[in-house]
Amino acid sequence: MMETRWAYLIHLLAWTLPVIAIQLAALVMHYKARSGEVLRAVLPPAFVIGVYLSIADHLAISTGIWNFGEGRHVGVYVGAVPLEEILFFIITSVLVSLGLALFTALLRLREARAS
Repeated sequence: MMETRWAYLIHLLAWTLPVIAIQLAALVMHYKARSGEVLRAVLPPAFVIGVYLSIADHLAISTGIWNFGEGRHVGVYVGAVPLEEILFFIITSVLVSLGLALFTALLRLREARAS
């Protein structure tokens, strides 16, 4: 299955979903009742950036700047962009956004201990 058109999607989800799960668990442990507020503040910008990057990818593919090999994707496209690429941009943005929220929490804990 790893040499099929499903390989990209399987690899993408296999390495990102566990990291996102760990980030979400850490976020909930730290922010507790405010976790929903933090997620509502963090996730929309991540999706906006993911969509922005997908649009840029669409333009690059449409103008021939780059392309993808045949049979390398599941075959679902939004414009010229394969589904896996869109997921990559959105998931990467979510990983970074959650990481920044956790980094901010870590800095606040460190500052509180230093006071």
